[in-house]
Amino acid sequence: MDGNNTMRLRAALAAAALLGLGGALAPSYAEDTATAVALPAPAIADPALPRFEPQPDTGAALVVPETVATPADTRVWEPVGGGMASWYGAELAGHRTASGERFHPSELTAAHRTLPLGTRVRVTYQGESVVVRINDRGPFARGRVIDLSKAAAEQIGLRRAGSGKVTLAVLDAGDSSSQ
Repeated sequence: MDGNNTMRLRAALAAAALLGLGGALAPSYAEDTATAVALPAPAIADPALPRFEPQPDTGAALVVPETVATPADTRVWEPVGGGMASWYGAELAGHRTASGERFHPSELTAAHRTLPLGTRVRVTYQGESVVVRINDRGPFARGRVIDLSKAAAEQIGLRRAGSGKVTLAVLDAGDSSSQ
């Protein structure tokens, strides 16, 4: 079959399908051709139930709040000190971490010398907090306590500074609402 015949065949099949759907699109009072019995009219909606009523378009733009209130964090966090934090990004992207997974700068992860791998840590810098998962060992720079992924550093405003003093808290191991 050449291209023109294929197109004609497709057009004919589409037309047949639309004709076949025509009966399905007919009003509910259509008669059954075999028995010539009228189908019942649709039930009237309960007037006590709310109805959708279209509103006229006022031309006003949809207003979306800048921040959405979320429930307070009810998890139990145990302070574990703090110190200087830094971040690492693209230079190590794709490399294996101590946990065996590949490092992705866009994930909320961190490297810590002693906390167990998989531990959730809340890192706070100048009043901004982010929860990271420990998946690597480090930092290896003297005087640093934690290395954050690029995404985590950006979330708390540490990326531009390069490093800064943070406080750390771990999710209580007995807390059942961990992520």
